[in-house]
Amino acid sequence: MYTADPVFWRAGAVSSTAVMLVVLIFLTADSLAVIRPGGANVPPYTVINREIRYEYDSQAGRDRPVIGADQPLFGHVYSDGEAAALMRKAKLTLQSRNCMNCHTFFGNGAYYGPDLTKAWLDPVWTQMWMPMTQADSREKAMVAFLMNPEKYPTWSRQMPNLKITREEAEAVTAYLKWMSAVDTNGFPIHFGHIKTD
Repeated sequence: MYTADPVFWRAGAVSSTAVMLVVLIFLTADSLAVIRPGGANVPPYTVINREIRYEYDSQAGRDRPVIGADQPLFGHVYSDGEAAALMRKAKLTLQSRNCMNCHTFFGNGAYYGPDLTKAWLDPVWTQMWMPMTQADSREKAMVAFLMNPEKYPTWSRQMPNLKITREEAEAVTAYLKWMSAVDTNGFPIHFGHIKTD
């Protein structure tokens, strides 16, 4: 075999590319099975019907989401189809309002506004936003804030009124609850453990 022959190198390149394509297809199929809603690491959309909290896992050395007892969102138990439709509506709302221009979701986006990956679990909703909005639940406080953020002054950065309808605000709230149930391997780091004065 003569290695200066271009046929030799061409055959090697074609066979290497074919092998790597097979490996890529396998890894893609394996990853999709794990990361899709209802997969091994991502709960189904219907998790919005349950309580979601974080507990420290000493073996992993980090907090992990714990799915608890029934806790219907807005007092309604969503079926698979209803929950999927709600998530579609939320994603369209988040994209149409360009929320990632200010916020971060799963580490993607901007850092002008707060990271929203675990926003559902933020104790500020019960400690500050529920009294401020006069809502009797976390989800109602979120909806009130999303629909009229200018009514509820926040820190030095004010969220603009994006003209979000009640239906869109409820969908975004459902998405934030679902997103908090995803095990993000400790991201954002120290969530819920940062001391503020």
